[in-house]
Amino acid sequence: MKAAVRYKYGPPADVLSIKEFEKPTPKENEVLIKVHAASANRTDHYILVGQLIMRPFTGLFKPKKPFLGSDFAGKVERVGSTVTSFKTGDRVMGFTGMFNTGSLAEYFIFPESKGIVSIPANVNYEQAAACLEATFYAAYGIIHLNPMAGQKALVYGATGAIGSANVQFLKYFGVYVTAICGGEHTELVRSLGADKIIDYKTQDFTKDEERYDFVIDAVGKASFMKCKHLLKKNGKYLPSDGFENIFLVPITKLFGGKRVLFNAPGDIKGTLNFIRELVEQGKFKPLIDRIYPFEKIAEAFTYVGTKQKVGNVIVKMDV
Repeated sequence: MKAAVRYKYGPPADVLSIKEFEKPTPKENEVLIKVHAASANRTDHYILVGQLIMRPFTGLFKPKKPFLGSDFAGKVERVGSTVTSFKTGDRVMGFTGMFNTGSLAEYFIFPESKGIVSIPANVNYEQAAACLEATFYAAYGIIHLNPMAGQKALVYGATGAIGSANVQFLKYFGVYVTAICGGEHTELVRSLGADKIIDYKTQDFTKDEERYDFVIDAVGKASFMKCKHLLKKNGKYLPSDGFENIFLVPITKLFGGKRVLFNAPGDIKGTLNFIRELVEQGKFKPLIDRIYPFEKIAEAFTYVGTKQKVGNVIVKMDV
């Protein structure tokens, strides 16, 4: 089988390649998946280039593991002897978590009990892959905000993979959404459900006169201190790059009032089922920017690294 690998950190074009490996064999509690599509996402890009904040987990001087990929959409090829939830031929999608990589390959094995669910009948493999890594982070964060109808939220970076999902999930809960994006994307973001648009290219969103129950930084370019005055008395600030604001979580909790929230991702399967149900109901539609063939995976990650993508970047396997 073919798999994407790199043996050192660096720019995608310099270090990323596709190599041949033996097809893996599932253990009794695992399923073997023929991968049809996966996302090239921001987290995997950080791991690929060796961002310093990632290295304590992925290897200080060189990668502990050569493989990449944290999500997958495909078909069950084979099941282990104790697997009962899935059978050969089932269409499935899953998220492995931030550091458990290896799904950017033609075949991938994964435990039945972990973050794997069936693919909704109304989406294809590429669309399913766009419902995973970034969408998971958006859904998990929104669920833990416990939003209620009539509340107000500001989403910074509403055209990104996380931000576009945030807008849709907030609208599902009946929240009034102000979305920050480039003016050229106004109609796109309105189609996702945004009630108000702020063009960051011509307007300073920090001067907005609205006050919000939630401020969500979906691109990691803002800060709690910069946005604090936009929050209501007990408002909550949710960063997407949690490491940058994590030290403020206990501090703001101690003093009460306006708070920074960061919940370490968990309940992957439950969150994916939430996403799947909304997709089935037509209440969530993943946003896809570009789809790259597997042999151009380095180009896909190079594009992700520009931080200019609109929605998700998908890698399609040769199947």
